[in-house]
Amino acid sequence: MKRVAFLFPGQGSQYVGMGKDLYLKRSEVKKIFDTASAISGLDLASLCFDGPLERLTETVNVQPAITAVNLSCLAVLQENGLAPDLVAGHSLGEYSALYAAGVIGLADAFRLVAERGRLMQQEAEKNPGGMIAAIGLDIDVIKGLVEDVRGTGVGVVSIANHNTHEQIVLTGQKEALNKLSAKVSAAGGKAIPLKVSGPWHSPLLKDAVNDYREFMEVITFHNPSVPVLFNVTADFAEEPGEIRKIMSRQICSPVLWYDIMQKMLAGGVSIFVETGPKKVLSGLLKKTLPADDRFEIYQADDLEGLLAVAERLAGN
Repeated sequence: MKRVAFLFPGQGSQYVGMGKDLYLKRSEVKKIFDTASAISGLDLASLCFDGPLERLTETVNVQPAITAVNLSCLAVLQENGLAPDLVAGHSLGEYSALYAAGVIGLADAFRLVAERGRLMQQEAEKNPGGMIAAIGLDIDVIKGLVEDVRGTGVGVVSIANHNTHEQIVLTGQKEALNKLSAKVSAAGGKAIPLKVSGPWHSPLLKDAVNDYREFMEVITFHNPSVPVLFNVTADFAEEPGEIRKIMSRQICSPVLWYDIMQKMLAGGVSIFVETGPKKVLSGLLKKTLPADDRFEIYQADDLEGLLAVAERLAGN
């Protein structure tokens, strides 16, 4: 039996119209959206299906929106008999992974992402900044460049996401990012500014950590029913108290996605199902996996596509 991992996308995978096909055709999806809307105070069906994109992309809106679509895709796969051996989610997507592993319930998943979005936006307004993607340089080179910029005292800058061997997202204050962009280019890499509303996964958001930790104290966490690889550690955790601590740190810690994928490969995973909108994580995987036919990557976020995935992997 081949090992299957479900991967859940985060911010950046949103698009207007996401989830509509599932919502119109599956009653369990409507229930997921209704739960998400009641908890977030948003009309998520209208927001996801009609936009506008600018409003959908706002942090407080997109976090429950993407989570609703992720969990809708999951519901269809589960209803058709497909279950993962491991799960992981990229940044926001980690909450979908926790739900898939039975760590948190449906309502609590939306309580957590709604509060996370509120706190992140609040801190970003107090500590503005941005993000850039550095392409073509490995992590050791990037770490050296980050330290060089920090040494100039120009501002806060750090690594946000290690997505592939040579795709690394950097976060921080604008002046420091401008200086870092110049250093990336001078070192032979490419620096691409990202259209984001804050310096996500930055120490600039550290004041949200304690507030979020306190909020999580009223949320029930369980031991995972399937292994979860966590962004902050690129490792497994099972004890609910430890998971709480990891998730509170996630707001201002780097996403070790490349390390998570390496851990999955070492653990024998050969089938990857991106469970949510777009193909961002599938694209990262194609840049990470060895170039042979051992591996299968699937993504779908409409009913026909999800049913085809479930049928293809039935009895794996």
